[in-house]
Amino acid sequence: MKRSRAQHLLASALQIAQLPAASAALYQSVVQTSYGPIQGLAAFSNATAANISNWQNVGVWKGIPFAASTAGQNRWRPPQPRAAWNTTLVASSYGPGCPTTQGESATAGEDCLYLNIWSAANSTTDKLPVILWSHPAGGSSADALFDGGGMAAQNVVFVNYNYRDGVFGWLATPELSAEMGAANGNSSGNWGMLDQFAALKWVHANIAAFGGDPDRITTVGQSAGSAAAYHMVNSPLVKGLIVGAIAESGVRDPYDPLAASLAESYNNMTYSLSIGAAFLQANNATSIAQLRAIPLASLTDTSSQPGSGAGFRPTLDGYAVPDKYINTLLKIGPANDVPFMTGNTRDESGADFTLTSMNVSSYVAAMQAQYGNATFGNSSTSLAARALALYPAANASQAAMSYNAHWRDTSLVSSWKFALGWATKANSSMYTYYWDHAPPGQNQGAHHMSEINYVFNNLYRTDLPWTADDYAIAKTMSAYWANFAKTGNPNLGGSYDGDGNLTWWNSTPGSANSTAVMHVGDGWGDVPIAEPGQIQLILDYFSEQVPF
Repeated sequence: MKRSRAQHLLASALQIAQLPAASAALYQSVVQTSYGPIQGLAAFSNATAANISNWQNVGVWKGIPFAASTAGQNRWRPPQPRAAWNTTLVASSYGPGCPTTQGESATAGEDCLYLNIWSAANSTTDKLPVILWSHPAGGSSADALFDGGGMAAQNVVFVNYNYRDGVFGWLATPELSAEMGAANGNSSGNWGMLDQFAALKWVHANIAAFGGDPDRITTVGQSAGSAAAYHMVNSPLVKGLIVGAIAESGVRDPYDPLAASLAESYNNMTYSLSIGAAFLQANNATSIAQLRAIPLASLTDTSSQPGSGAGFRPTLDGYAVPDKYINTLLKIGPANDVPFMTGNTRDESGADFTLTSMNVSSYVAAMQAQYGNATFGNSSTSLAARALALYPAANASQAAMSYNAHWRDTSLVSSWKFALGWATKANSSMYTYYWDHAPPGQNQGAHHMSEINYVFNNLYRTDLPWTADDYAIAKTMSAYWANFAKTGNPNLGGSYDGDGNLTWWNSTPGSANSTAVMHVGDGWGDVPIAEPGQIQLILDYFSEQVPF
């Protein structure tokens, strides 16, 4: 049964009354924002605070609207300001997820631009560093995996939020571009990105009320969320609003063909307009007004979306996305020249080799299709032949292992090559990592997204058979991320309270000839990104590609 505002207030008051009298955590007070007063609640009880220090002070404010509903006339428009409120908003439940990105949210709808805040501050003057988390595609800020209590316990204010995706986030048409007007680049197709920027601007304007420092915001995201972090680094629309960025799985070299197809990819305007026109036609509409009048359920019917899935994605518009990645990296430089961290997991390709159903012939065919029979430089050996020699497949098991290793090395070389490019125009440090710990109770290895629980030290929110090693790894991982938010350096900040000291994390490149990456997970410290011959193969392959 839905509770009334009065019932929310009563429940919150009872919960606060049950806390120890000595506690002076900020969530016990009503905080004042530029939109109105907000009351939070305790993030933990004794039962859920295992391995979390300082848990008694951690509060959470859920379901704070940072923009107006995107329904009706606001559909496919930049996020609009939310109306202020006079009575206290009891922030005790998550807001709805956005259409097509519901995740674990109980509901989804176009009134979805909400954020959540975790803070262990005792005062609005604490000025704690801030992490702004952008979720991957298909998720929502309500997902248990993105709970920020463990990070907040390290005296970092943690914020996550929703943004539009799919056709709601990335539709472009000439009419929408005309609506934006010259002042906004005469562009369309990046509504989700504008949501991301609006969340950042809201945090910058209001986070002091939650004990955060608006001048120390680090943008962090994974997969599609890592693209959001990268766009905040590159876009002049949010220049000066961040002091650091972490892109998990991860930013790639513009010469890597996967940069054009994975989460960080974008469409050129011509293609975005073509799938926008097809979407209008599929919905029997000739104008945006007609599209805005169609019920949400009809628009979210993927059978009527010719551009569903990978089709609708950010657009290279010269406005929100100022230029191609290759130009931003090597010629222009980032709008926000800030310390940057990026990396990949061992099994980014989708599965550990134990799940890969591949035989020798299919493996050979896949490698030949990718690398081709062309030779490189003075070598008479084709790239495909070199690849098969470096990643051999005498039997099906070895084929599966080699296939996964080949994609692992490609990810590591690609991020390392991006770091070399970063150093040509940016002055800030770059840190790269390689995550290889497989969470227990599953058979996909160190899969895509597998590091997130450990980064946030929120194992308490995921039902897996965690071991003492998992808790120790989470303590170390979250310390590196918290330190980075505090100082722009994963080594400095005093967040680690485990046994011994953190292993020193060298920036990339550590030296002119270094091909090392920071190993995190089942070990700590520098490891080579791949064998020299494997690195050269991948670099030769990249050099023949059209940069993105």
